[in-house]
Amino acid sequence: MPKATSEKLSRAHKPAPKKKDNQASGSANTNPLFNTARFGQHILKNAQTAQKIVDAANLKPTDKVLEVGPGTGNLTVKILEKAKHVTAVEMDPRMAAEVLKRVQGTPEQRKLEVVIGDFVKVDIPYFELYAKVDNIINVNRNDFRPPPQVESSVIRLVPIDPPPPVKFEEFDGLNRIIFSRPNKTIRGNFQAKGVMKMLDQNRRTWLSMQEMAVDDENESINDVLDKILDEGSWTESRAAKMDIDEILK
Repeated sequence: MPKATSEKLSRAHKPAPKKKDNQASGSANTNPLFNTARFGQHILKNAQTAQKIVDAANLKPTDKVLEVGPGTGNLTVKILEKAKHVTAVEMDPRMAAEVLKRVQGTPEQRKLEVVIGDFVKVDIPYFELYAKVDNIINVNRNDFRPPPQVESSVIRLVPIDPPPPVKFEEFDGLNRIIFSRPNKTIRGNFQAKGVMKMLDQNRRTWLSMQEMAVDDENESINDVLDKILDEGSWTESRAAKMDIDEILK
């Protein structure tokens, strides 16, 4: 398990630019617990917003929850009241200690596991998640301390059961192509030079594995693409205006 790095980091987990001596860091640094410059910490302080988030999650007593960046635990303690177990991943050892302190000596203590490390670098199981996404509430920047420079939203991901019968890697590859320029036609995105070259190479590899010859004179990769798009009536479709069911076809 990787340990929290001692290097100053930006919110993108890259070395943060150093501030000049005459640059004020804001009210957050008046509290030695917060280290916004190093970890990009913005603590949710509005108890009502935290409760709305937990209520929207519809947690059951059998649920196990993964929380990334628990901070001082304002949301964590409310989740623990509902869920069976919470695994919280926190980069800052001081914050991790604060979360554990919140539940010390309570029944919730045995339900909480705190992992110290960068979630981006932590080894976690491979997930293939297909879900319905709903926007629950918008969170005002002033609900955090210190206020971030952006507004926030709480979304709900509800896994589709059963999941669509497609391979995640193939579905992800398709989306990368058609959403490269989402307002362009599907055919236009596929006809990009690099995409056509990749499709042709994949086709030749597949035909070779099937011990079949490539017949470019009678059916080129352009012909194959046009045939597929015409069959699905996707030639003039645009990814930006398609829903998930249309893409899964």
